[in-house]
Amino acid sequence: MNTFFRIHVLRILAIFPVLAAASAFGGRNLKAGESATTATKKRPNVIFILADDLGYGELGCYGQQIIQTPRLDRMAAEGMRFTQFYAGATVCAPSRCVLMVGQHTGHCHVRGNAPGNQRMNQSLRAEDVTIAEIMQSAGYRTALIGKWGLGELNEPGHPLEKGFDYFFGYLNQGHAHNYYPEYLWRNLEKVPLRNEVVGLDGSQGRTVPDYGGGFTPGYAVKRIDYSHDLFVAEALQFVNDHRDRPFFLYLALTIPHANNEGTRGTGDGAEVPDYGIYADTDWPNPDKGQAAMITRMDADIGRLLDRLQELGLAERTLVMFSSDNGPHNEAGHNPERFRPSGPLRGMKRDLYEGGVRVPFIAWWPGSIEPGTVSDHVGYFGDVMATLCDLTGMPLPPDRDSVSFLPTLLGRPDEQKSHAYLYWEFYERGSAQAVRFGHWKAIRKPMLSGPVELYDLSADIGETRNVAQDHPAEVEQAVRYLDEAHVPHPNWQVPKRN
Repeated sequence: MNTFFRIHVLRILAIFPVLAAASAFGGRNLKAGESATTATKKRPNVIFILADDLGYGELGCYGQQIIQTPRLDRMAAEGMRFTQFYAGATVCAPSRCVLMVGQHTGHCHVRGNAPGNQRMNQSLRAEDVTIAEIMQSAGYRTALIGKWGLGELNEPGHPLEKGFDYFFGYLNQGHAHNYYPEYLWRNLEKVPLRNEVVGLDGSQGRTVPDYGGGFTPGYAVKRIDYSHDLFVAEALQFVNDHRDRPFFLYLALTIPHANNEGTRGTGDGAEVPDYGIYADTDWPNPDKGQAAMITRMDADIGRLLDRLQELGLAERTLVMFSSDNGPHNEAGHNPERFRPSGPLRGMKRDLYEGGVRVPFIAWWPGSIEPGTVSDHVGYFGDVMATLCDLTGMPLPPDRDSVSFLPTLLGRPDEQKSHAYLYWEFYERGSAQAVRFGHWKAIRKPMLSGPVELYDLSADIGETRNVAQDHPAEVEQAVRYLDEAHVPHPNWQVPKRN
């Protein structure tokens, strides 16, 4: 079914993009005297900015008191801030897969972070239709700048095989740990950088990670080219170069992910060129670095929004910002200083709210009412249906995707909802979770473990397991948990001891 869709819809429309223009933004018909090309140009640009391991509580507009994020706070004040939006998973690769293909982790192909010797398990397949392919087929110029993690050179999941016209950044997510790498990729070519990297070896008493990417897992001893700064410069240039036609930019930043190997080797995995406004605090360096990375990212997102204003593109560009999962505890910093999950329980690798509920901000001057706070319950998989709705493209079959465009445009009466949201996780003995209405259920281990039940309307911190008091809701949760999980040969549920 997916293969049929790819061949007979996406590729045909890619060859004849004017066919898609007749169902341009809002599905409207062409006006008298309006050409298909003119209609295509009027469709909004889309920029999706993804932070890496940024917690729900690490932005000022979500309650952060210490780390300064004035530009993202302003973005929320000028746009819409979602309070109940979720990542696709609690770790990197499956979350990004959900974002790309519009299916939850019980249905999609990449359901976990695969080890280096099983790297193909983390590559998208030829039949996996992505949001980039849909946007490309709708006549958009598409670019991925930053971290990919869903397919590498000579693999079917390489960005250029999955709908991106242009790629600059990291293919391998282990490579992306290092903010000062030896090289980055531009399309199919390596771009050498001026940094020098040393690896971890046996004499340090550490296991050398195997990410299977042909790079040195380690940390830089010569730091010149900071990858985040290169990504921002590239994004600004892309916007400049494509101001006259619709574009889709997926800006997948690595901030504030830790350099895990740097933490093992030096005790400090919060790599940043300087500590900025935190330099004179009496904090340990990893704490300074964690805060400085987030504030640096905040300023750079502000630069991007300013550039859109300068070029007259702001009212023609929908910008979305989020994080791929909850906050990490991997840089050697003290998470208690910043309370990165805010009022939520858990962090990255948890299926409690702190691991999967993420900040989500949408900005579109003239279309989104400024200062709006939305309690709409959505997740990464919904981006596909939203972009299809935005461009008039058909939604591929068998998606777990509901458009939130009505919410963005202030039409809540037209907003559809999910029966439930679903996640699964294969590390730490495995777990699965489902949210339905105001109820949240977690089953550990997957398929066979006891069910915890939480009432999020009264207990956002998931402090009280009320499963014994609500047997009917537990039974409903079990039905959803069983229904949502479709077995996959690459992702085996660990057996109970």
